[in-house]
Amino acid sequence: MERECEENLKQIIEGFQECRNAFTALGDETRQLILLKLLESDLSGIRVGEIAKKTHLTRPSVSHHLQILKEAGIVAMRREGTKNFYYLSVDETVWNDIADLVNGIYESIQHISSQS
Repeated sequence: MERECEENLKQIIEGFQECRNAFTALGDETRQLILLKLLESDLSGIRVGEIAKKTHLTRPSVSHHLQILKEAGIVAMRREGTKNFYYLSVDETVWNDIADLVNGIYESIQHISSQS
């Protein structure tokens, strides 16, 4: 049983390391607002100008925050000619890693509380 706990803890530590950039990016309120607007849009994505209108941010500010989100693996982008569309994707982003980490923590807490 102790070995299982050690293995779970090791996986959680690795999960935090894998998700560190994503958590840092998600911690910013402006980026959270942008993510909410992406969630409100369809999965085909939206352009910087649309996000700027919906968030009342400048286009350069939106571009800057989208770049951080993209580098952190939270947002994906596709090109159509000269147009860039930003969207949330499970397959191309870190969302699965975040979900696995949160689930691992939750399972560990359940295990600990069941032993009390």
